[in-house]
Formats: sequence, structure tokens, C-alpha cells
Amino acid sequence: MNRTERFYRIDQLLTARKLLTRQTLQEELGVSWATLKRDLAYLKERFNAPIIFDYQVGGYRFNTPNVGPAYELPGLWFNADEAYALLTLYGLLSHLEPGLLAPHVEPLLSRLNSILKQNSPGHFPISDRIQLAGIGKRRKNPAHFSRVARATLARQQIKVSHYSREKDQLMERTLSPQRLMFYRNNWYLEAWCHAQQALRRFSVDALTSVELQSEPAREITAAELDAAFADSFGVYGGTQTFTARLRFSPAAARWVADENWHPRQAGHYDAAGYFILEVPYAEPTELLMDILRHGLHVEVLAPAELRQSVCEVIQGMTALYRAEK
Repeated sequence: MNRTERFYRIDQLLTARKLLTRQTLQEELGVSWATLKRDLAYLKERFNAPIIFDYQVGGYRFNTPNVGPAYELPGLWFNADEAYALLTLYGLLSHLEPGLLAPHVEPLLSRLNSILKQNSPGHFPISDRIQLAGIGKRRKNPAHFSRVARATLARQQIKVSHYSREKDQLMERTLSPQRLMFYRNNWYLEAWCHAQQALRRFSVDALTSVELQSEPAREITAAELDAAFADSFGVYGGTQTFTARLRFSPAAARWVADENWHPRQAGHYDAAGYFILEVPYAEPTELLMDILRHGLHVEVLAPAELRQSVCEVIQGMTALYRAEK
């Protein structure tokens, strides 16, 4: 614990416990009597801390009421562990969305880095020690994300142009943003679509224009949002729910058994060491991709329609690779 941390700790202890003996203070701070005397003197002389030694009860306390200049520890105080935690959190959020936080927290970042430099002369930026690989991250317009985030938090409607990759067409929509979701390295907006009169998910990177509207957003409760998307697999929703029953080889099971494919999944090992995974889904597009990435280490046991879809993809791939070039 360095000196500034001790000042903060002394203030905390005297505020919380009201009275502390010299021995208790030394034990809490892990310092000698000489160091404690210097710390108390510095607090009183430089910060006007109203600390007195009460001879009647044999302990240190704040003098109440304080006669003299106002006492207040300056600035925002963190210890080294708290500073590392905050910088790490900032680093992670900045990676998820560069520029979203930087304009608002630059003074705090400067303070946190100065704390770490004082405590650890060999301090390195968090980015040198912790990195996230943005594999699969799609490019998007930062200005569009900023407007979407602002509208979501301020509860305003937005008018957007949305490019549907599946249909290869541009669609105009008026949306009431409800919440942003970060999924598989990309951002999605859950919103009430006024044209469809239903809840929909929109890929933020597929927005080609975003205009803030003056009308307030339609409010949808968190419970309604959860219910609307509870049976979707990934970002693909739908109205009818099915349950996929998948059997993974013992080799693949070492990974899959610890993976979270869906909040309501169920899984168990059979007698032969295969892992049986059951997951609900409404639309099979993303589920098919996850099944196919395991190749011959997974078999679809049910439903028959999903098994047939996998067979058709495999047959199409086989024909493609058997074709003469």
C-alpha cells in the first residue's frame, strides 16, 4: 500500500469506526509508528484533516465539529488494483466499440495511469498485456452506431435504411430502439419495427443511414423482449419453436459439453461416451452453420427436417468438390 492509498484508508477507517487506537491503525495499514505519525501529520497539515488523539478514550478520531478550514481529500482516489480493473474494463469496451467512451473518460484515464505509474514504475498500457481478436467483426459506420446508441438510451425513435443481405435489398424502417446486443463480435439492435408492428433484430453494420426522430420510442418491457427472443437461436428469430437433438463424438464432446449454445439447452452423455445436446430454435440458419463446423463429429438425430437440411448442404458441397474444373 503506497502513501496515497494509506491516506484514503485512514479516512475510511476513521469515518467508519469513529475511534481507532494507534495499534489498530498500524495493523490496518501495515506500517511502523514513525510512518503512521508522518501520515497523520501530513493529513492534518496539508489537507486540514481534523484528526485528534482523544486522551480520555485512548484513540484517534475526527474532531466534530471541525473548527478550521474545510477538510476534503482531493480528486478521485483509487488503489492500484482498482485502477487496473477500471483500465481493463475500459480497454475491453473500447475494443468492442472504439470511440464510444474515449471523449467522456479521458481525464479519468489520465488519473488512473498516473496512479499506476506511481505504484509500478514498469507499468505498461493495458493494450500491451490484454488483447481481443476481432475475428468475424464486420465493418460499420461509427456515426451510425453512435446515433443508435444515443436513441436507445434517450428513448427516441429512429428512421433507418437497412440493407438485407439475405434479400439483397435496401429497406426503409422507423424503429423504436429497445436494447443493443453484442453477439459474436458484432452489434445488433433489438427494436420495435413500426412497419411490421413487431419486435425485430437489426444488424447495426447493415444500417446505411440513421436519423434521430423527435417522437419518443415505444416502450417494451425487458420481460417482453426476453419472451420475444427466448426461442431464437443466435440472432435469427421466428414464431414456431423446434428442438434440435444433436449427437457429438467423444472427441468433440470434450469442447461442446462446456459450451453454451442456448440459455435453455440440455445435454448429457450416453453410454457410449457421445454427448447429446438439445437446443431450441425457431429458424435454422445459424444452427446449421454451427452444426456444419463440427463436420463428421456431429449427427443430427432430430427433427427430420433439420437432418434433411444438413444432408442437402452436404450433398451440395460434395457435388461442388467433385465437379471437374
